[in-house]
Amino acid sequence: MASDTAHPAPAEPASADGTALQVLRRLDSGPRGLTDTEAAARLAAHGENTVPGVRTPSWPRRCLRGVRDPFTAVLLCLALVSAAVASWGTASVILSLVAVSCVLRATGEHRADRSIAALRGLVSGTATVLRRADGGAERAREVPVAELVPGDVIRLGPGDLVPADVRLLRARGLTVHQGALTGESVPVPKAAADVPGAPHDGPLGQAHLCFQGSGVATGSATAVVVETGARTRFAAAHRVARPRGDSAFDRSVHGISWVLIRFMLLTPPLVLMANAAVRGRGLETLPFAVAVAVGLTPEMLPVIVTTCLARGAALLARHHDVIVKRLPALHDLGAVDVLCVDKTGTLTQDRPVVARALDPSGRDDPDVLHWAAVHTWWTLQLAELPAPDALDEAILDAAGAVGEEYDGVAAVPCGPGRRIATAVLRGPGLGIGTVLVKGAVEDVLELCAVSPGERERLLALAAREAGAGSRVLALATAERPVRDRSYGDERGLAFRGLVTFHDAPAPSAAEALRTLTGLGVTVHVLTGDHPATAARACRDLGLEPAAVRLASDADGAVPGAGPTVVARCTPEDKARIVAGLRAAGHTVGFLGDGVNDVAALRAADVGIVPRDAVGVAREAGDVVLGDKDLTAIGHAVVAGRHSSGNIASYLRVTLSSNLGNVLAMLAAGLLLPFLPMLPAQVLVQNLCFDGAQLAFALDRPAPAVLRRPTGLRPRAFLRFITVFGALNAVADLATFAVLAIALHGPDALDDESVFHSAWFTENLLTQALVMVLLRTGRGLAEKRGPGPVGKAAAALAVIGLLLPPTPVGAALHMTVLPVPYHLLLGAVLGLYALALVAARARYERRHP
Repeated sequence: MASDTAHPAPAEPASADGTALQVLRRLDSGPRGLTDTEAAARLAAHGENTVPGVRTPSWPRRCLRGVRDPFTAVLLCLALVSAAVASWGTASVILSLVAVSCVLRATGEHRADRSIAALRGLVSGTATVLRRADGGAERAREVPVAELVPGDVIRLGPGDLVPADVRLLRARGLTVHQGALTGESVPVPKAAADVPGAPHDGPLGQAHLCFQGSGVATGSATAVVVETGARTRFAAAHRVARPRGDSAFDRSVHGISWVLIRFMLLTPPLVLMANAAVRGRGLETLPFAVAVAVGLTPEMLPVIVTTCLARGAALLARHHDVIVKRLPALHDLGAVDVLCVDKTGTLTQDRPVVARALDPSGRDDPDVLHWAAVHTWWTLQLAELPAPDALDEAILDAAGAVGEEYDGVAAVPCGPGRRIATAVLRGPGLGIGTVLVKGAVEDVLELCAVSPGERERLLALAAREAGAGSRVLALATAERPVRDRSYGDERGLAFRGLVTFHDAPAPSAAEALRTLTGLGVTVHVLTGDHPATAARACRDLGLEPAAVRLASDADGAVPGAGPTVVARCTPEDKARIVAGLRAAGHTVGFLGDGVNDVAALRAADVGIVPRDAVGVAREAGDVVLGDKDLTAIGHAVVAGRHSSGNIASYLRVTLSSNLGNVLAMLAAGLLLPFLPMLPAQVLVQNLCFDGAQLAFALDRPAPAVLRRPTGLRPRAFLRFITVFGALNAVADLATFAVLAIALHGPDALDDESVFHSAWFTENLLTQALVMVLLRTGRGLAEKRGPGPVGKAAAALAVIGLLLPPTPVGAALHMTVLPVPYHLLLGAVLGLYALALVAARARYERRHP
């Protein structure tokens, strides 16, 4: 998937300046290459020809990276405080949860790194080098690429990867793929010009230079190595890559964590001060105050988050061959609402196809395609080109078997500075020869015998086709007697017509774009191509651009709301546009595969690369696709939303329930002559609730959750937990009223064990209700089985009802509750359930 990007002109290596002889002298080398002794000395001086590697973090470092999360740090602080007040059970549970979370995250990232390790290694293992034994003749030999040094003379052939930055000495029909560096989707012709011309597109456009990371498409060459290792242009991409900023997941979790941190820092002092002022209880309430702060804490958050993401990443790798290198990137995929892609290789294949063959009047004419194919076939035969270029191959595919019915006389192919190709043929037994010229429209028209007015009309016809997004070649012919001296003259031709091409759509691109649109993801196309070409490709796939802009335009800085084509993009433009979209509040994914995409991959919330991307791009990406297929991104987005929906469900349920409990505890602590719940009882209640909430990692969100981007938005969560936490606190206070008035009169609250047992049961039952009724995207009307969360909620309710009368309950200072209490409690919980359903419906209407 070549990323089609217009690129700036970097500086040419100084060692490549001048003629071939000057370069060889500067490198102290010659056409016969280096001796073994010279090569060994230079290897010691310059070092190995290897791209700077990426260090794999050790297991301790991976685990410590998990501890850096602010929320995990707060849990560790609470564990230390719990240990300081001798609440060893609380401290042990919190430390265990932190350890399990860190190990799960480290294991998932290690598994992803192990999968990525098999994809590394851009350059080939060996290269063909001319080396001389001291005092002997040169001999071509295969040596490891790592042992190449400046001054080595190497040979290149079709299929070879250029192992270093080189200056061509000799070349025959050489074309190279350098999309990894420039994003060009078609092979670029190269030639060993002894005196290089003025650079028209920077050194990457210089015909006499080839760079590490390029691949030889056709032809052969001999070249001298001018730069190796960290000094190559490819390695420079590692040095300029900027560190990634905080992703959407990082920002969301940090925002939620700091909201909780403020609550947790505020709660213990409030409990201590309130109890000291109202009840005269001092430091003896410190364990209770710590237990209240722990009760507000979603201790399972690290475990739930890591389990959800690790499970989603494992399923993606198993079923869709998609590797998630960084687990939080899976959440970011679920939150992506903008996906930026290039055109070539993503929406289209890396090859053009013939669209139309037109006569001079603009009507379809199959003869134009026939003669263009004859020209192509004989040019390949007579010029001894190893393979056709992309446009010639498209012509031959469209026309079928043609050309052999004629006799070829001569051919002159395209080359540096020559944008036409000529073939001279002799017809069977007629004594008449035909000159065929094909190439750029302007250059072909210069050789045609047409009036100025006709020339302008034909140029306008070609411009119209180009404006519709097609690439255009012109064809001209002339028939002359074979014995005429001007038989092969390229002047005075008759203009025959145009052949237009468009990029072949990727087979699954149209379906994938429909899927992404249905998922609420806006696709922007950032390309180095002509704007009309990119817009044409989008329309062919059913994606109607809302706007087509140039990257250099002021309004091209950040695309608008609808799908947008931004053309003539440089790598810096791509990174700038991605950063602008993020600054505008979008969660952005970027799909790229070349060195020129590294900056944009790092600027995005999620960098997505195909398996065969260049090494530096794979290292910069967060998600690696097994195939060049946009449908895999759709699967990854759905998997991310699945994981994010479960995480959001967990946070909604646990935070609203915990906040309600804390508010009720604060109120009870001021109203009651005793602690509303013993620290051990708080701990057991939290353990039961936390254990039940592990089911969220296995839940299946409602389809509605998967149809729109999901994200953990701190303000939305704060608003949600405030509303439903207050409702939960009202249910707790209603329970107090039942205990105080309905059962045993106003003095019943003096019985501590009855109160503790009753509130313990009521808390677990209300938490079970909240788990079922506040799951993300689920409604009561859905006809689905109970699922993991429903079963866990039922188990939690059973524990709440059966634990107090057991020996464990007795050890926790709880007692058997009278039967009437359970009946009244059922009525309170029924009213609470109705209030939850009504409040949720109203909340979702106001905050869709």
